[in-house]
Amino acid sequence: MNDNKNNAQVEAEADMMEWTIEAASVKQRIDKFVTENIGNDVSRTQVQLWIQNGDITVNGESVKGNYKLALGDVIALIMPEPEFVEIVAENIPLDVYYEDQDVIVVNKQRGMVVHPAPGHSSGTLVNALMYHCKDLSGINGELRPGIVHRIDKDTSGLIMAAKNDKSHASLAAQLKEHSVTRKYIALVHGNLSHDQGTVDAPIGRDAQDRKMYTVTERNSKHAVTHFQVMERFGDYTLVELKLETGRTHQIRVHMKFIGHPLVGDPMYGRSKGIKMEGQALHAAVLGFIHPTTSEYMEFSAPLPQDMEDVLFSLRNR
Repeated sequence: MNDNKNNAQVEAEADMMEWTIEAASVKQRIDKFVTENIGNDVSRTQVQLWIQNGDITVNGESVKGNYKLALGDVIALIMPEPEFVEIVAENIPLDVYYEDQDVIVVNKQRGMVVHPAPGHSSGTLVNALMYHCKDLSGINGELRPGIVHRIDKDTSGLIMAAKNDKSHASLAAQLKEHSVTRKYIALVHGNLSHDQGTVDAPIGRDAQDRKMYTVTERNSKHAVTHFQVMERFGDYTLVELKLETGRTHQIRVHMKFIGHPLVGDPMYGRSKGIKMEGQALHAAVLGFIHPTTSEYMEFSAPLPQDMEDVLFSLRNR
């Protein structure tokens, strides 16, 4: 569903979406309009493919991706069947911090993708969990069994997964209510001017590069990150970051926004300085209320060795 009611009137069914174009969207490219209004993190490339295949029409006719919208145009998207991806259980070692019949907490290594996607169906956390757990919740479908939240491929640290639908619903509700404790440790460029603070800035897709996110008022979601300086190194700062919301790339985008991007970040960082394979970001603390016992549980994981090595070098230079 479209959150921005000023752009168009929108109707949706399970496998179809339809927009009637209003004045605010006249002369906008159809591929850009659909990408911005469909939600669910659908890429512009995917939308262009749907247009090319005839899954998106204007007034019942196929158009090209650069078609400019006119007042009263009716855009229809008939959602194609999702591409089938076979998910296979794989005997991949896991660093398990906690496990019972309802939930499992794992310390994910940097470089591991959380869940499969078309073109990337193996070597993920889900593949490993399927082998290790046997039973996982099915709320998020076949591609994301058990997955309640995500951390980026090149972010290390703690992540929880649900073993049944009841537990999944409980953990997902806690995330929505912002009651889950999520603390990260990051090494950022520059010397922060304050020992602590809050970044309250909405995040949405970057209009120039749909793979990236940015602080923007357009088609964005509320995002809040709290930071606390842990150690200063002059031209670098070690910070603890606490998520109040959990938007895609939130910490990476917010730190870039305040002028202190993460060291090693290939998308939002700086090319000069310390070199790392992926951003220096670690999900160090994870706390939640157990879905069955109602007991608050909190776990912490030490920094990965590559971050420790960088910090050792900074402390002894």
